[in-house]
Amino acid sequence: MLRIAVATDNGMVTGHFGHCQEFMLFDTQNETIQNTETIANPGHKPGFLPNFLADRGVNTIISGGMGGGAVDIFNSRDVEVIVGAQGDARAAVEAYLKGELESTGSVCHEHQHHDHCGE
Repeated sequence: MLRIAVATDNGMVTGHFGHCQEFMLFDTQNETIQNTETIANPGHKPGFLPNFLADRGVNTIISGGMGGGAVDIFNSRDVEVIVGAQGDARAAVEAYLKGELESTGSVCHEHQHHDHCGE
């Protein structure tokens, strides 16, 4: 089983991981979504969210953009990071499962420029 988290606002992939409204968790098996769960973003503080999600068994995180610190923590927890995604969260997961969603490597370096993430 693979557990994929998507940083979302109203079911759409958000541009900035830490400031999303919620995380949609997709439990998948054999490239099929078996179960979904939505959990509210418990709050943005440095280093917290990657561990929060990894502790819930997440194997892959999908987001529009993400800061380098979060990417590093996910990498240290063996969680695959896919950034540069957009659109409907379920569609992004389905594309990922088919091998059609690739990370753009879009890492946000400065929070004050968060409007420009993912460009």
